[in-house]
Amino acid sequence: MSSSDPHRDAPEDDAELEMLDEDDVHEMVDDADADGDMAMGSDDEGDEILLHNDSIAYFDGHKDSVFAIAQHPLYPNIIATGGSEGDADDAPGKGYVIDTSAAVSRPVLPPSYNSDPDAAGAPQNTALQPLFAIDGHSDSINALAFTLPRGDFLVSGGMDGRLRVYAVSASPSSAQFKFLAESQETEEVNWLQPCPSPDYPNTIALGAADGSVWVLTLDASDPSNPIQIVQSYFLHTGPCTAGAWTPDGLLLATVSEDASLHVFDVWGAAASKSLVTSDNGQTAVSLTDADARFAVEGGLYSVAISPSGGLLAAGGAGGAIRIVGLPRLSQPTQSQQRGGEAKTQAGTILAALAVQSDSVESLAFSPSAQSPLLAAGSVDGSIAVFDPSRSFAVRRHLKGVHDGESVVKVDFVKAASGAAAGWLLTSCGLDGVVRRWDLRGATASQAAVSAAAAGGAAAAAASGLAREWRGHRGGGEGGGVLGFVQGETGERVVTAGDDGVVLVFEA
Repeated sequence: MSSSDPHRDAPEDDAELEMLDEDDVHEMVDDADADGDMAMGSDDEGDEILLHNDSIAYFDGHKDSVFAIAQHPLYPNIIATGGSEGDADDAPGKGYVIDTSAAVSRPVLPPSYNSDPDAAGAPQNTALQPLFAIDGHSDSINALAFTLPRGDFLVSGGMDGRLRVYAVSASPSSAQFKFLAESQETEEVNWLQPCPSPDYPNTIALGAADGSVWVLTLDASDPSNPIQIVQSYFLHTGPCTAGAWTPDGLLLATVSEDASLHVFDVWGAAASKSLVTSDNGQTAVSLTDADARFAVEGGLYSVAISPSGGLLAAGGAGGAIRIVGLPRLSQPTQSQQRGGEAKTQAGTILAALAVQSDSVESLAFSPSAQSPLLAAGSVDGSIAVFDPSRSFAVRRHLKGVHDGESVVKVDFVKAASGAAAGWLLTSCGLDGVVRRWDLRGATASQAAVSAAAAGGAAAAAASGLAREWRGHRGGGEGGGVLGFVQGETGERVVTAGDDGVVLVFEA
């Protein structure tokens, strides 16, 4: 029985009850103050709590948790956020579009200014105002995406199964949004991913809680049919938990709680090269738990594809990661071959990794083909970094990187400059902190990471911690960072907080 059992510590009828001696009673009473009250700890009502806030701007228009965040592909100052609105289980979804260009940059200040916002000369954060409200959902918005390549549409997906589409007219100095259309093909949308292919612009893929996968093209010039169904797939038997396009946008990989992986040949490019599976005629790769080498008990929850499109990583329960080869629809470059991504047979299981002890919720490949890396963020609170060029050997395993709380997302800075290019990784967690890691150093010890989180400069350098940003409430229900965007250069990080606040941090 658990410790909550009210009968767990009840004494037996014939057991001798323990009694306090008179001297012990006298000693306890003497500890009280002259008024008969015990001294209070740090929870005294009069205690002042100083909050550490590194942000330069904030948006607090949400009335509840912010679950989703998206960034315009051409104008990174345009940010869409979405979540729930209210405390009820059936609280309607609500979202906003904000412009972070109003956030005023500021010089580096002493640490005292972070903890004491009333200090003389301390700058005040910029309060951001909404440009547009995303509404019309009857349940939480848990997925948002701008279409590629130009961000012509903003798409919101909700737990009500609705997909709502807004036409976007944007410039460096302004942005306008207009509702276009709505569709509902499923009961609950889990994720949205825009197709990166320039040959198929304004195309979006979604995965649903019923396991279905949909590919839709948006066309404002056709008012009778602005949301056009390109493909629909029903191969997963459990909720579809994550999806990713290959960089060329020709293949769509999805994973599910049923521990299956399907790589769909959306546009027929693989079929034209006779690279589709003979069993279903829809996929270039299909793997399930029927293959003992691929089986992940508890399901798959994350997926990522390498910059060359030749490798796929699927992460799931128990820290399991499976590395799978994808079909080459074009010849790899010499740099990709040097980076360990030489051509392999499609569907080949190249590695089965299990460094972390709990579910892998986020995966990211570094943008460099010459020095490829794979980062995995886990519910066990660690980040594992693998080297694909060396048979996915563990390069680093950083434990407790978010104060023992789950790592929610990891993402490499895509356009880092200088020697740090391809080595900078940003992470967020349920501790409410965003951190950036420089992965060039040697493997860090647990003590170094813990000391780095506590602010030790030497330890920070040893662990690879390059920067951290605080401002969100963390730990437990109603706290933590549930997502972030950082553009191409990572100069500004914008967060989605479980505390209902959106913060803008500057590197």
